[in-house]
Amino acid sequence: MKVLILAGGFGTRLSEETDVKPKPMVEVGGKPILWHIMKTYSHYGINEFVILLGYKGYYIKEYFANYFLHQSDVTIDMSNGDMEVHNNSSEPWKVTLLDTGLNVMTGARVKKAKDHIGNEPFLLTYGDGVADINIQATLDFHKKHGKLMTMTAAQPDGRFGALDIDESNKVVAFKEKPKGDGSWINAGYFVCQPEVLDYIPQGNDVVLEQEPLKRECGNAWAINIDGFLASKSRLFGRIDLCKIEHPREVEIDEPEDLISVSCLMKGL
Repeated sequence: MKVLILAGGFGTRLSEETDVKPKPMVEVGGKPILWHIMKTYSHYGINEFVILLGYKGYYIKEYFANYFLHQSDVTIDMSNGDMEVHNNSSEPWKVTLLDTGLNVMTGARVKKAKDHIGNEPFLLTYGDGVADINIQATLDFHKKHGKLMTMTAAQPDGRFGALDIDESNKVVAFKEKPKGDGSWINAGYFVCQPEVLDYIPQGNDVVLEQEPLKRECGNAWAINIDGFLASKSRLFGRIDLCKIEHPREVEIDEPEDLISVSCLMKGL
C-alpha cells in the first residue's frame, strides 16, 4: 500500500522558514516534518510513498537523492572517486517524487498521482501535520465499513481555560482548555479506494476538501454512530470518518506550532 503526501504548498504563514525551503522540510528535532510523517507510517510497516511536490520541490528531491549517503558510514577514495559503504541506517523506503506543479490545488495534485497508485487502496495525508495516530486502526476501520474513503476526525481542545461565572460575577467553575465549540475537524489522515480519484474533476484549481466533498454535492453531513462519524457528500454515503478520542496532532502553519510539535514529540 502506498502513501500519498501533499507537499506542494507555499507555507506563507511560516515564511521565516519557507522562504528558503518547502514547509514539509522545516526541521523539528533535527529532522524534517516530512521525515516524521513517513516514520509514523513506517512504524506500521508501510514504506512506499508518493510525495506530491510543488513549491521548491527540488529541495525535497535533493534531500532524498542524498539520503542514503547521509545515513551511511563511508570511505571515499579521492584519487578515483570510488566510495565504499560500511554501514547504512536508512529506512526501507521506496519514495516516488512527483512534480505536480506550482499553482495547483490539493485535489488536482492527488489526481495527478493516478498512474502511480494503480488499482489498489492508498493512504493520503498532508505534509505539514504530525500526529501519533494509529494507522493500523484506520486501516482496520476502513476494511470493516467497506466505503470508498475513511477520514480521521478530531475534536481539538479550546485555546484557553474557560470560566463559569454566575449573575453576581462569582466564579463557579474553571475548566482548563475545554473542547472548543464541539465541532469535529479533519485530522488529515485518509484511507482511500482507487475509485475516489474518479470523483475528482480535472483542473488545477480543484480543492480536495471541496471537490468532491463539498462543492458539487451541495450538502455534507455527519452523524455519530457507535463512536464513529459517518459522513455523506458527493460520494453519496461512500465516506466514513474515524473519530480520534484523544488526539495529539499539530498542523504546522506558524512559528509557535514548531514549539507545539516539539512538545508532542517529547511526550509533554
